[in-house]
Amino acid sequence: MRGRIIVGLDPGSVIMGFAIIEEAEIGNATKLIEYGVLQLKKYKGHMLRMRHIYLHMMTLFQKHAPDEVAIESIFYGTNVQSMLKLGRAQGVAIAAALACEIPVTEYAPRKVKQAVTGNGNALKEQVATMVRQLLNIPTPSNFLDASDALAVALCHSQQRLSSTAKPKSWSQFIATHPKREISTY
Repeated sequence: MRGRIIVGLDPGSVIMGFAIIEEAEIGNATKLIEYGVLQLKKYKGHMLRMRHIYLHMMTLFQKHAPDEVAIESIFYGTNVQSMLKLGRAQGVAIAAALACEIPVTEYAPRKVKQAVTGNGNALKEQVATMVRQLLNIPTPSNFLDASDALAVALCHSQQRLSSTAKPKSWSQFIATHPKREISTY
């Protein structure tokens, strides 16, 4: 029986990172399935790049049949045109997931860094080092671009597992522990 499949995405309009991990059914082991980057420089014109992102995402989703998609939110920048292009790339990836009826969760870059390294201000290289160690993988040449996507997938797995482990209210706790006796004084 397969575990939960999570796709992590680090959106970009020139380079887009992607990663697929599998959570183990039992325990906290995480298995790396695939990771890499979409090199979009070779496509002339922004709209052609968006088309390529959509087609690649659809192929990826059909190949791996993920249970969930986690995507990094857009950070704030000063160049409005760059932000618009980045937002479109993110939107196209989200649209592909929604077209395949896959739930999407968005994470702020700071949240992703905090989940993987313990430091919300970690450098890209620190995130890559932690991801490499957590998943026990070598460092390929394009790893910095793919490591952010792996970090997003790991962050989502961690958030999902921690939210299912802790009840959010007393009524939820009681519902999940029905045989417990509660005494009142």
